[in-house]
Amino acid sequence: MTPRVSTSGSESGQVLPNRTSGERDASQPQVRGQAEPSFANATNTLKFRGGGTAAVLTAVGIPMFMVTLDNLVVTTALPVIKTSLGASLTDLQWFVNAYTLSFAALLLTMAALGDRIGRRRLFLAGIAVFTVASAACALAAEPWQLTAARALQGAAGAAVMPLSLTLLAAEVPARLRNAAVGIWSGISGLGVAVGPVVGGAVTDGLHWTWIFWLNVPVGLLALPFVAVVLRESRGGAGKLDPLGLVLSAAAVFALVWGIVHGEDRGWTSASVLVALVGGVLLLAAFVAWERRAAAPMLPLHLFRSRGFSAVNTVALLFSAGVFGAIFLLAQFMQISQGMSPLEAGVRTLPWTMAPMVVAPLAGLVLIRRFGTRALIITGLALLSVALGWLAAVSTMDVTYGTLVAPLMLAGVGMGLEFAPMSTVALGSVPPDLHGVASGTLNTTRELGVAVGIAMLASVFTANGDYGSPAGFAAGLQPAVWVGAAVVAAGTVIAFLLPRTRV
Repeated sequence: MTPRVSTSGSESGQVLPNRTSGERDASQPQVRGQAEPSFANATNTLKFRGGGTAAVLTAVGIPMFMVTLDNLVVTTALPVIKTSLGASLTDLQWFVNAYTLSFAALLLTMAALGDRIGRRRLFLAGIAVFTVASAACALAAEPWQLTAARALQGAAGAAVMPLSLTLLAAEVPARLRNAAVGIWSGISGLGVAVGPVVGGAVTDGLHWTWIFWLNVPVGLLALPFVAVVLRESRGGAGKLDPLGLVLSAAAVFALVWGIVHGEDRGWTSASVLVALVGGVLLLAAFVAWERRAAAPMLPLHLFRSRGFSAVNTVALLFSAGVFGAIFLLAQFMQISQGMSPLEAGVRTLPWTMAPMVVAPLAGLVLIRRFGTRALIITGLALLSVALGWLAAVSTMDVTYGTLVAPLMLAGVGMGLEFAPMSTVALGSVPPDLHGVASGTLNTTRELGVAVGIAMLASVFTANGDYGSPAGFAAGLQPAVWVGAAVVAAGTVIAFLLPRTRV
């Protein structure tokens, strides 16, 4: 599909795909009086198009759910794994960080590789490697073996996550794309939501290795299904950019490593400073190279689009404020409220499960009615209020009933973010750059998660401690207030997004 350059609309020079007859310009408001599709009609359209759209959603959703689930599923099993493998506290950190680091570092690289060598091909390879790595995790007899297998899982997950969105956008008809992205976002949110719950339940009822064994049959069933349902697609650039691939992966790895270890090793320690400074220098080298590369893996002209630049900034602040707060609130329920990991995971479900309902609704109906910018601003505002509410009431003796309303409000706000942000990112670039756009947005989110956890953990340490329920509550409150302020800053920046209805 050949792109054209629009000289009108909310962004001068915005690149939009040619439209076939009957498709409406996404940047133009809906004609007054035009029938607004109902949630039921939109759902029926998705379900009864010969099974095509539903099959595509299943093909991209199941592997993506498996990857997002494993991002957090190991956290509640760490005490049991420590005893089983004789692991140290450092080992426990690496069981989590090995996945996070390789995942974040390779997101953009895998998206760019998929554009060159084939998105479905790399998606299938990612599923296969993730399945093998999951079995290796379950078979690990030494801490270093589990760390290595988790790193391999993260690398494979980096191929699955961004390409699932790119393949979905390529397969689904334009008029159904926002609804499909909303459902995709809900599936992604479900993986994050139930990760700690599944980890706790499996560990309590079976054996910790089953949190990894469960992936094996899922992966084996997904491979032939994906191969049959999805078609191959590629991006516009034909040549690889090996130096760009190396520089981007090294820069993100160094930055995330420094951020993750800043709190426990000290922000002024030699290793952390080397990682952070090195990451910044590598990032500068990456930008300089991409400016001159004949076939850059990340075309920097994409950031001339106000929508693309703004949505990535908003995604960074959203992830930093929200996931930094979730990291501490989950521990608050255990340390200050005396809950087990499984009980704490279940009690966060009013927050983490709400996006499962709200995100598909946003993609199916609300984007058409209100536009992407309005939803993003509203979602961020609700999240900021919810975090401030949680910070105000999270004392040592707070009852769980007091927390339910702000947790639900946060979940609604989060659900309003996923589909519109993905829609803006994809809509700001031509179709042959959807892979790069998805990879960039997911990398930005992962950086935000790392930054947010490190930043809010530092605020927590400066004001409280893990030694007592009262000490934890004293550190939690100012940290979550900071998270609320970060999300509020994202709300302000969201006003820079273009006004669009789709």
